[in-house]
Amino acid sequence: MKLKARSFLSIVAVLMVLCSGKPADAGEPTGAIRGAVNQGVEILRNGKLDTQQQRAQVIDRLRQIVYPLFDFGEMAKRSLGSNWRRLNPQQQKEFVSAFTALLEKTYADQIDLYNGQKVVYTGESIDADYAQVDSRIIDNNGQTFSVAYRLHKVDGRWKIYDVVAENISLINNYRSQFNRVIARSSFEELLKIMKQRAS
Repeated sequence: MKLKARSFLSIVAVLMVLCSGKPADAGEPTGAIRGAVNQGVEILRNGKLDTQQQRAQVIDRLRQIVYPLFDFGEMAKRSLGSNWRRLNPQQQKEFVSAFTALLEKTYADQIDLYNGQKVVYTGESIDADYAQVDSRIIDNNGQTFSVAYRLHKVDGRWKIYDVVAENISLINNYRSQFNRVIARSSFEELLKIMKQRAS
């Protein structure tokens, strides 16, 4: 269950908070992402990662900014696809918790990848309670990567339910991995693997 490098990028794009450029005609969805990005970049600029304790403090501060921006329940549900409906409410709750912990471990392990990359927002589309914010990440060598954030409205707030890096969906990537494990073994085995990866 290895996450591909490009999917790491998709996590890093938002969670490792990149410096933001102002988009033209930005709306609420872009504003929600930019607000978290601006706060997060200050944390990374001022934070130290020399010791395990310092890393934990930086990650905890980032968590307080990042968590409200993501709909982890929706992400977990979509990542299981049709298998989600086969779970009872307790299993669903346990899976959401394991999925959230796995995502957090993934971005926490990649925190050192941040070294001043820039992100420019290139577009935004809104269709009722769904939206997409398009951006391009520019690294220090001038190489660019496309990253799109898919959001929906939850209780009046825009929340991310998928991130697409270089046309690779984070949720689709996880779904294919999860489905393989379930088909080969069982949901219980998947949960066990996820908890091991997140520990």
